[in-house]
Amino acid sequence: MARPDKAAAVAELADQFRSSSAAVLTEYRGLTVAQLKTLRRSLGDDAQYAVVKNTLTKIAANEAGISTLDDLFNGPTAVAFITGDPVTSAKGLRDFAKDNPNLVIKGGVLDGKALSADEIKKLADLESREVLLAKLAGAFKGKQTQAAQVFQALPSKLVRTVDALRAKQAEQGGAE
Repeated sequence: MARPDKAAAVAELADQFRSSSAAVLTEYRGLTVAQLKTLRRSLGDDAQYAVVKNTLTKIAANEAGISTLDDLFNGPTAVAFITGDPVTSAKGLRDFAKDNPNLVIKGGVLDGKALSADEIKKLADLESREVLLAKLAGAFKGKQTQAAQVFQALPSKLVRTVDALRAKQAEQGGAE
């Protein structure tokens, strides 16, 4: 029978997996407590970075319906549970790993889909949600302006064509 403290830890981790939009597994071997504190701050308010026990976390992930991470639970493991924008947190992890090579991104999960370490780095290269939405809004506005110009051009072209026909008809009528 499982000990109550371990059962509670598994239940808490399973809840974190369920409530997170993404989770990134890292190896933190060689990082100091001060460096881990800096990493936690760099991830922001939308992510929680927790050093975990592999066996308990593996059980919790399976309880949450995530079995694709089983191979990554070896060595000293920490998990970044991301509740906000995954791109921002992935950038924080990538940038911290550049400055501190002891942090190794193992892989993760995004909306139930497994991600390799390379895919997480590609995710970090994306622009944030807000920037992408602003670009989309700008593109829509630009297309609306172009459409308005096309619709305005049609009546003015028609008016110029009718005026040209009247002028031509007047010349032909005056010459006869």
